[in-house]
Amino acid sequence: MTATNDVIRLTAPDGATATMSLNGGHLLSWQPAGAPEQLYLSPRSEYASGKKAIRGGVPVIFPQFSDRGPLPRHGFARTLPWELVSQEQGQDDALAVLRLRDGDATRAIWPHAFELELSVRVSGRSLDIELACENTGDAPLQFTAALHTYLRVADLDAVSVEGLAGLRYFDSVKQAEALQRMDLLLTGEKGVLDLDRIYFGVKERPLLVTEDRRQVVIQQQGFDDAVVWNPGPERCAKLADMPPEGWSEMLCVEAASIGRPIELQAGENWVGRQSLSLL
Repeated sequence: MTATNDVIRLTAPDGATATMSLNGGHLLSWQPAGAPEQLYLSPRSEYASGKKAIRGGVPVIFPQFSDRGPLPRHGFARTLPWELVSQEQGQDDALAVLRLRDGDATRAIWPHAFELELSVRVSGRSLDIELACENTGDAPLQFTAALHTYLRVADLDAVSVEGLAGLRYFDSVKQAEALQRMDLLLTGEKGVLDLDRIYFGVKERPLLVTEDRRQVVIQQQGFDDAVVWNPGPERCAKLADMPPEGWSEMLCVEAASIGRPIELQAGENWVGRQSLSLL
């Protein structure tokens, strides 16, 4: 396990690795034991602390999802510098804990006292990401949040997401609600590209992302919703920090709480977790 400047590298005894950046509290890489890289990170991503979020990996969305409120898009946690609280290697895992507290920059646009902790644990073929928030002020606060996980794929047409059947979702492209009727979401289907959906009430049901013989099980706790996103070729071409073909190499499956904001009274805590396992 090493920490160099703003980058922290975790290595479990079995060889599983994860890399994190203190810029944005951002998970950059996850490589399970004996397996290739599982996260997509744009080769055009900028690393400008306080200005530009890193494109790819797992950005922390807090305290506002997207443009659903008055704050900058996706809030401020993903662009501010975090501090390393601890890192350790256990008998079968490696763990790092990062922290972000309120300061002048956050209180100027969001007048609340808070403390965020991001814990990342890697072991074998599993990755656990935990986001915790404490209201350290004397007034109630509410927020929306997400772990904006970019999964790396080789062929988007071969990818499916199982476990969303029966859920209502908001289609952010069409600006309309709909029902997911099929048990399988074929992300590469014609007409489904430029995919931006918030699925409500996912809670703790597992999602299975399949690409040919590769399967990743995604489970969440504390987060009510899930987001499935791919910009498609037209929108991707307009993203300065993505290569034109980047859309075909990634799929975001995000643990999120959006439909019903999380409310914390003074001194209260909330914890959300996303766990990924490569089968």
